[in-house]
Amino acid sequence: MDIFTKFKTLDSAYDKLLSVSKHDPFGTTIEKTLSATTGIIQGKETLLFGTNNYLGLSQSENARKAAAETALQYGVGTTGSRIANGTYSLHQSLERDLADFFNRRSCMVFSTGYQATLGMVSTLAGKDDYLFLDADCHASIYDGSRLSQAQIIRFRHNDADDLRKRLRRLGDIPGIKLIVVEGVYSMFGDIIPLKEFAQVKKEENAYLMIDEAHSFGIFGENGRGIAERDGVEQDVDFTVGTFSKSLGTVGGYCVSDYPQMDMLRLCTRPYMFTASLPPEVIAATRENLKLIKDHPELRDKLRANAERFYHGLQQAGFQTGPDISSVISVILEDVAQAAQFWNKVLELGAYINLSLPPATPDNRPLLRASIAAAHTSEQIDQLLKIYIQAAKDVCLPLK
Repeated sequence: MDIFTKFKTLDSAYDKLLSVSKHDPFGTTIEKTLSATTGIIQGKETLLFGTNNYLGLSQSENARKAAAETALQYGVGTTGSRIANGTYSLHQSLERDLADFFNRRSCMVFSTGYQATLGMVSTLAGKDDYLFLDADCHASIYDGSRLSQAQIIRFRHNDADDLRKRLRRLGDIPGIKLIVVEGVYSMFGDIIPLKEFAQVKKEENAYLMIDEAHSFGIFGENGRGIAERDGVEQDVDFTVGTFSKSLGTVGGYCVSDYPQMDMLRLCTRPYMFTASLPPEVIAATRENLKLIKDHPELRDKLRANAERFYHGLQQAGFQTGPDISSVISVILEDVAQAAQFWNKVLELGAYINLSLPPATPDNRPLLRASIAAAHTSEQIDQLLKIYIQAAKDVCLPLK
């Protein structure tokens, strides 16, 4: 037995996947980006439907120019964490921008979205507290909950009544109760009924955190996410999110009205012990936040594209998730079938994501397409044609 013995099961599963998959779904390399929606993969121009570039802003001219100018002025890295030498006025400016955008008192910026949720969950809840987590929450939330040492109570996905029942079982037991949910869940792209959860939070005197990673910039009149769309922003205590989707860069944030947020900078380990974001990333993120504020038509275009693709899939007979969002998944029966379908889609000229159990709800394999405002109607229709052809090639029965 050696140090790698415990990975034998994973190694066998990976070998089995590659035996039915000509191309490695977890090692696909984008050799060059040609635009927000096209790139070169395996030497061939390919439609990009597997990125989270929802508003196409990773390629925005404003952001690229700001990043280049800032790198020339400040250098390419801070070489330190925010509590050491890694806080520049740029970081503080972005935090003010985000707090103003959300109409909140405070904002903390993290080096990744993963660290934002990991840091906030692990710091806000302690060993004598209770974390109520949706069963389909992101891995960063579950990882943070383990670091917190709090009691973890899972409730059924998107089921506010099940949450209420589990909260009431605790009765008057001492300890803070923090509910953690997501605006849009990343596997099926389904949307939380947030009003119901806000009501439970108020009834049971709990705190509520929402991760708007997949909904920021997309939902709500101003793009603030599901909480804005549902009119319950004031019922949310903490909003976390990422820069790596609608904002097109990398990093994460938490906004809140609590004045104690500044104190958390001194005890949130994923914030304290990681180098801060490079100046050029901060500059690019600020520019893209302005674009989100000034161009609501991006949200309209994304919604239209998502509706076009979702309804096209249903008309063709594919099994989809329940809601229309920027993530639209096709649900398949087994891993071999999903891997073969994914290969065909790539060979026919489009890159999407393959998601496999145990990371998927109900242990069903998924083919996930990320729809962007930058996609043209012709590209959406082309992806539909590719899906239909791939289904025919792998003998996938459609409804």
